Formats: sequence, C-alpha cells, structure tokens
Amino acid sequence: MLEKDVKVINSLGIHARPASMIVQAAVKFKSSVQLLKDGATADAKSIMSVMMLAAAQGSTVTVKADGEDEAAAADAIIALFGMKFNEE
Repeated sequence: MLEKDVKVINSLGIHARPASMIVQAAVKFKSSVQLLKDGATADAKSIMSVMMLAAAQGSTVTVKADGEDEAAAADAIIALFGMKFNEE
C-alpha cells in the first residue's frame, strides 16, 4: 500500500472536470485508488465519490493506492494535481 499527500493548488478545487480527470486516470490501473480528506474517503474510480470530497484550493488530499501497479497509479493521480488539472 502506498500513501502520498498532495495539495489542491488549482483555483477552483476538485469540481466536475478535475474529478472526471482523476477517474479517467484511476480506471487505467488494476490497483484500488482512494482519496482521503478530513476523515472522508473517496473511491478514485467513482466521479460522484471524488466530487463528494469537496476539496477546495489549499486542501490536502491523501492519495492511497493498493495493488500491483500502485506506484504508477498514485503517480498518475498526483501528476494531475501538479498540473492544476490543465486549468491555469
């Protein structure tokens, strides 16, 4: 199991489009991928689950991956945060 913290740096936070990008990235991997924020857990392969986190700009989200390709899965999700979901 791999866990990494990442900060939401895009100005609009995790709304529908970034949530969709997270899901599109997560479903490419066999590993289970979860996002954790303030005690809430979201399945990164479910858009509704990701949106329910209500992760605003400045929030810290933990990316948790477990499985055979967990490192690649976590890296792919974290890269989206780093590129601000192509918003800016």
